[in-house]
Order: sequence, then structure tokens, then C-alpha cells
Amino acid sequence: MKRVIILGSLLAAAVFVASPMAQTAAPKAAPKAAAAPAAGAGRLIEIAATDLMKFSVTTITAKPGEMLHIRLKSTGTQPKAAMAHNFVLLNSGVDAMAFSMEAMSASTTGYIPAAKAAQVIAHTPKMIGPGETTDVTFAAPMKVGDYAYICSFPAHFMAGMKGILTVK
Repeated sequence: MKRVIILGSLLAAAVFVASPMAQTAAPKAAPKAAAAPAAGAGRLIEIAATDLMKFSVTTITAKPGEMLHIRLKSTGTQPKAAMAHNFVLLNSGVDAMAFSMEAMSASTTGYIPAAKAAQVIAHTPKMIGPGETTDVTFAAPMKVGDYAYICSFPAHFMAGMKGILTVK
């Protein structure tokens, strides 16, 4: 009886070691650190985007015309199809809720509705998922005031994924 149990255990271990699951369970190499922005590309602001649908930075202060370099990194684990993120800076006075509502049906344009493109000052070039990073560099508006930034992926703005750029 002991031989059967020992042989069965050895057979199970051999099957596991040869299985695709065991081969993919090996630790992955650490991802390379993101490169710093090029000289003159602007002040770097690193923002984490989480599965809790929040930005790690919710207030940014800038001088009129100051160059800003936003680096957005998704720190969550949910699949990109369910929890993608972006950074969209809106013009002053834009109704962020109305923009967000229209963005829900703009998946083919990265959740930036074509009809509202003129309301956007800057946005990241792509939606990102777990472990991904995207960057955008832009000049802060010349007009002093508050400018909303949001994640335009469906329901993220409504869940609180937003912030304010204050130009003063």
C-alpha cells in the first residue's frame, strides 16, 4: 500500500513539473524602469492608476505655459478589458460628467469622443492595463484657473478617478 502511495505521489509530481502551469509559474524578470523624460520635456509628474478607480495624484499645480510630463502607470491586477486607464485633461469649464458619459461609447477612439475632441487639452496616447505605463507631455494652459483631468474609461470618472490641474 505504501508503494502505491509513494509511486502515485511521484507520478503526480512528475506530471506537475512537466505541465504548462509549472513552466509558467517561474518568477518573471523584474520590469525595466521607465526612462526619464528627455531634457526639456517638462516637469515629471508620476501618477499611479489603481483597480480602485483612483489616481494617486489628485491635484497638480503649474505655472501658465509650464511644460508638464505626465507618466501614468497602472498598478492594478484586473484585466485591461475590464480596468483600463488613461489621463485626459479637459479645458476649463468643460462638463466632465457629460464628457465621461459620451466617452463610454467611444471605445474605437480610446474613449475620447470625436465630437468632444476640442474639449481636450491633452491625453495619453493609449489605454493601459496592469503593469503598463503611458506618457503625455503638454504645456499648461496660459489662462489661470482649474482644469479637470479624468480617466475616461467607462464609469471610472463616476467612481472618482479624477483630479484638478490648477494653473496659477
